[in-house]
Amino acid sequence: FPEVKVLALSIEEDEDTILRMLRAGAKGYLIKDTKKEILEQALKETIENGFYHTNTVSNLLINNLLSDNEKSTFELKEREMEFIQHACSDMTYKQIAEKMFLSPKTIDNYRESVFVKLNVKNRIGMVLFAIKNGLVKNL
Repeated sequence: FPEVKVLALSIEEDEDTILRMLRAGAKGYLIKDTKKEILEQALKETIENGFYHTNTVSNLLINNLLSDNEKSTFELKEREMEFIQHACSDMTYKQIAEKMFLSPKTIDNYRESVFVKLNVKNRIGMVLFAIKNGLVKNL
């Protein structure tokens, strides 16, 4: 039944297990102790979009596709992925800081780190990279 959209729910967190589930046809992956709200969101997005990937899984998939040389410069942390999500909106950096409960200086550090890792020069370059590589949802 290839039309059935399977969302994997597991206690396993290792990369190989997650990748095997996705290669076997799972449209998303969540850890068993996921909050009810996130599970509901994942189910809804899987139905609407055909898949649901947390930032961690998206990062894992992208890193799995990159060569070893590219991986060394493109390993985004969870909070950097969250920053990218917010930066791909019309929010100002100050608003992003408030949303993430961080100082504007910390957001500046995330911005610089992401720019270096993605090899982009500005926010527009980051947004284009994020769209091209499927790092953002619901644009």
